[in-house]
Amino acid sequence: MRLISHPILCNYYLTYRCNATCSFCDIWEKPSPYITLENFRENLRDLKKLGVKVIDFTGGEPLLHSNLDVLLEETKKAGLLTTVTTNTLLYPKYAERLKGKIDMLHFSLDSPDEEEHNKSRGVKCFDKLLYSIQLAKQLGERPDILFTVFEQNVDKIERVWKEISQPNNLVLILNPVFNYNQVETGDNLSETSLKKLLWWGKQKNVYLNEAFISLRLNGGNHIENPVCKAASTTIVISPENKLVLPCYHLGTKDFEIKANLFDLYYSKEVQEIVALEGKLKECEGCVINCYMQPSFSVEINKYFWKALPSTLKYNYIKGTWKRLFQRK
Repeated sequence: MRLISHPILCNYYLTYRCNATCSFCDIWEKPSPYITLENFRENLRDLKKLGVKVIDFTGGEPLLHSNLDVLLEETKKAGLLTTVTTNTLLYPKYAERLKGKIDMLHFSLDSPDEEEHNKSRGVKCFDKLLYSIQLAKQLGERPDILFTVFEQNVDKIERVWKEISQPNNLVLILNPVFNYNQVETGDNLSETSLKKLLWWGKQKNVYLNEAFISLRLNGGNHIENPVCKAASTTIVISPENKLVLPCYHLGTKDFEIKANLFDLYYSKEVQEIVALEGKLKECEGCVINCYMQPSFSVEINKYFWKALPSTLKYNYIKGTWKRLFQRK
């Protein structure tokens, strides 16, 4: 049974540019402009009209956008939740300007070992992350530690939790790695590793969407009976101000927005693609977290019930649950 029929999330790509070169990501390799304030304001109006609750300001590295604080402030004034994930290289420079404007601030970490983390990111940033944690706390912010879990680092979750997350009273988000396109992310997570993740997800200040694990154990999305609702739950906007469908990672088509996102989204051509969400041949076996998270929240099925406890836990800790579940 479908609970929500309108989009609830916008993945807003401010730029594809990045000041890191992560091995498990290809976004930074793309040439890219930056979004304009004019286009953003037009789209923000229509995102609210569409029923979107959360804007994830993403990239690339979102802190590369010189007006990120303005984008965040206007989003919050419009009554939407904001989320930003950063490698923290620029956080010390902009921390004061961003203070109080991000509801869900994520600091990316790949290893508790400095050399290993820096190698993964292709740039020295481990020390900046540790400094950014202390700076954020001084400003009254409470960032989350976003730990992307690979087969080779699953056993380092304990150190991240004990050495970084717990001492600073921060939420540790466990983000199971996913494959897409030709990006090399190493071996798939084994069943043993998935079970370890389930155990960690029950620990204090640890967030893991259990539905992510169930989906992987079941072989991912299946096109004959898709669980993915990427195109109907998530609006993807590119730095070129285009609507990307059915999702960013497997996007097969884009449309110029031209100051009318609302009508474009409900146009016949776009809705025909929306109807194919989770059903394209590229969607078979997909486990991309950023589209499964909203998919699990709009339709009552086995994944909805698996996702609900961890979703409530995280939003309770962050204090965002009331706003997240407000009616349109």
